[in-house]
Amino acid sequence: MLGIETSCDDTAAALYDGGRGLLAHRLYSQIDIHRDFGGVVPELAARDHIQKLLPLVAAVMAAAGVSREQLDGVAYTAGPGLAGALLVGAAVGRSLAWSLGVPAVGVHHMEGHLLAPMLEDPQPQFPFLALLVSGGHTLLADVSGPGRYRILGESLDDAVGEAFDKAAKLLGLGYPGGPAIAAAAQTGDPRRFRFPRPMTDRPGLDFSFSGLKTYTLNTVRDHQLEAQTVADIACAFQTAAVDTLVIKVKRALAASGHRRLVVAGGVGANKLLRQRLLDECGEFGVAVYYPRPEFCTDNGAMIAYAGWLRLQACAGEEPGFTVRPRWSLEDLPALD
Repeated sequence: MLGIETSCDDTAAALYDGGRGLLAHRLYSQIDIHRDFGGVVPELAARDHIQKLLPLVAAVMAAAGVSREQLDGVAYTAGPGLAGALLVGAAVGRSLAWSLGVPAVGVHHMEGHLLAPMLEDPQPQFPFLALLVSGGHTLLADVSGPGRYRILGESLDDAVGEAFDKAAKLLGLGYPGGPAIAAAAQTGDPRRFRFPRPMTDRPGLDFSFSGLKTYTLNTVRDHQLEAQTVADIACAFQTAAVDTLVIKVKRALAASGHRRLVVAGGVGANKLLRQRLLDECGEFGVAVYYPRPEFCTDNGAMIAYAGWLRLQACAGEEPGFTVRPRWSLEDLPALD
């Protein structure tokens, strides 16, 4: 199964085999293109996907020693994401599948993230609680099986990854914000500032990070941004964001009764978040599963795997295609 990912600013491809597992994967990041703008420029992202995708597909197939004629199917990200970027991957994926006479499968980007830990050993067993945290999404989902997802809570405004990007920009730390904030926070004084933990003082599992972003803006305005102050603010922001996620996860685990937690998405690579969840969930017997760091961010491997699973349950899609920039996990058909 060839997997193609072009939902945002990463061009990725991978090959997954049901018997042998992941054969090869490649990724091209557009960070250098978007860094000067402090965020992703959709038109530039789509144009770069057009240039990079076919050579990347050729490279991943060469690395795996697989010819196009050996493909059994093509999976591509159909949403959610940037419309122009999604259209590039969808057009290439459907055209390639049509030319080879094999089925094509449009994959939900967040289902790909949610299933990415299945590429690791040991795999999490169903059912489990999932925390999906990225630049575009922050949500908690009750997962009873493949395609059986119930959203328990989600962000009412900014996603946590977007908040990291905004905070980094305010501090002059550059893009992408998550790694920049984490690096700066290492030398920060955790006692100097205390930022709010949004929506943790009320019941429920929804998130909100716009207030944390505003608090960061006001703190920046009230202080001279010397190197130590930048580190201290970064430390306070990261601690508040991680605390918020951990509090909500523990609340969701208590409500659902799950003893397994899957954490996926780009923010899932944050070392502080990983350690806090491992420590605090481990205290009451909850096993925590992560994909490897390179599969936390957007990648082709998760799309190839999710597409392979879905192809087992259907014969592929009819000719023609569409993309869905907005698409709820709850709208997906179950696979069992």
